[in-house]
Amino acid sequence: MPSTTHAIRARDETPSGLAEARRTTDSLFDIVRPDSLYERPIPERHRIIFYVGHLEAFDRNLLAGRLLSLPGSSPELDRLFAFGIDPVGGGLPTDQPADWPAIERVRQYVQQVRSELDEGLENRLQQSGDFSAELLLNVAIEHRLMHAETLAYMLHRLPHDKKIAPAGAPQVVTASPRPAHVEIPAGSATLGLARAGHAFGWDNEFEQHSVDVPAFAIDRYKTTNAEYLEFIENGGYENRALWSESDWAWKDSNRISRPAFWEKQRNRDGWFWKGMFADIPLPLDWPVYVSHAEASAYARWAGKSLPTEAQWQRAAYGSPGAHSRMYPWGSKLPDTARGNFDFANWDPTSVVAHPAGISAFGVDDMLGNGWEWTATVFAPFAGFQAFPFYPGYSADFFDGKHYVIKGASSRTASRMLRPSFRNWFQPHYQYVYAGFRCVSNRLA
Repeated sequence: MPSTTHAIRARDETPSGLAEARRTTDSLFDIVRPDSLYERPIPERHRIIFYVGHLEAFDRNLLAGRLLSLPGSSPELDRLFAFGIDPVGGGLPTDQPADWPAIERVRQYVQQVRSELDEGLENRLQQSGDFSAELLLNVAIEHRLMHAETLAYMLHRLPHDKKIAPAGAPQVVTASPRPAHVEIPAGSATLGLARAGHAFGWDNEFEQHSVDVPAFAIDRYKTTNAEYLEFIENGGYENRALWSESDWAWKDSNRISRPAFWEKQRNRDGWFWKGMFADIPLPLDWPVYVSHAEASAYARWAGKSLPTEAQWQRAAYGSPGAHSRMYPWGSKLPDTARGNFDFANWDPTSVVAHPAGISAFGVDDMLGNGWEWTATVFAPFAGFQAFPFYPGYSADFFDGKHYVIKGASSRTASRMLRPSFRNWFQPHYQYVYAGFRCVSNRLA
């Protein structure tokens, strides 16, 4: 692979960008009470303590030998913290807190690795003939920022008394968005990145190509809690015809009858939103967060479907002309007026809270405030080439069991708001900050 492939030069791709990403993840662990670091808030995942060490182990395993010459000081911890868990298959983990090193040892490891990496980046940078420094640092930074988001999913499930809430209470502004749809004319959607452009992207983002998309109509807003409540009250979780065979089996065997972010409380009427730091009466104008299975059932109930990746891309980044936009709103850099992203909030906001982020076709809230499920199975684009230094990043999930999600959540870093970025999860995982909107091929 030529050293120029994927290279991009910007302030975030420097060692200072890695330091900033570290501060972001450190702040997450700071909200966990010290006696709760060995908890496992999501049964399918590792205990929190694993992720304290994993981020440094990943950086070390990625950069040592490729970009830096580092001493082999803690090989057993490099291995222990190397790999996470995908929640598909393999059963639930059975380890106990006593199976993990003491937190003091883990923090010592983290500091040791950081010191070695920082010294190496400053003094002993050895440019590899195969991979550029920009490429490898990009991978390290974005891997860490992805975990800053997925760790939020995990900590969201941690009981409130095991967390330290930052100053300031969440502000809930209610609105009454009217369901509406937007007609998108036939045209092309540009997916992926061009290798010749030398911009950084993960392996699944290449190669760039265009897809012809027939005309369709798409919901102007993400599906709200109010709309999803109608689905529940109309027996959506009991209607077998709305669910695929595998989705119904999952729902039935796990007794799923509501979104994972909703709950009923003793001696209190109505539904409540399980927020990061407090439970609040369900905000009806917030986007609903559900699994792909639940989103698909709702879409069938509504007589619509989930958008394909290409449909979503055209609605978000397309325009009446032939060109695609850098962001739904145009070329201006992301800011808090245009969406709920880049760690701006711990919880969602109203789907009508960011009118400055509207797309060229008039679709709202497509970046931030929750990822959006698509009907597209996660698969490689033509010309896919796995990263030789991280061959399983995407390829391990080209198994027909994961679906593409697009957009961003409130905990998605702004650098991942590029049009080519693709995220994915399996259809029965309820803990993602992901909602949806529906499409119809029947135009008014």
